[in-house]
Amino acid sequence: MVCDKCEKKLGVSVTQDTWKSGSRSTVSSETGKQKLTENKFLTRAKGNRFDPTKSKFKQCRICRVNTHHPKANYCQACAYKKSICCMCGKTLMSTKNYKMSST
Repeated sequence: MVCDKCEKKLGVSVTQDTWKSGSRSTVSSETGKQKLTENKFLTRAKGNRFDPTKSKFKQCRICRVNTHHPKANYCQACAYKKSICCMCGKTLMSTKNYKMSST
């Protein structure tokens, strides 16, 4: 779970959106920055590609398991149980009257 503020920090997928008229991958013909059918994964420079061995995944502050995102401070299971944002730790809702489990 991610709060609205941290949702902007999440990465963008390298695949193109399927809905072409309003997607992020459409570029007007005047700018010419990206072709409509260009595969960004293949055309990017090799230095910019995602390499999981080079990126530093933090450990969860509660259970010490590696997180799923490099900027996250809490794993997804702990964030769900505590109802907090996995990146900043902001409380998303009160879990006083709920019995939450990850199973």
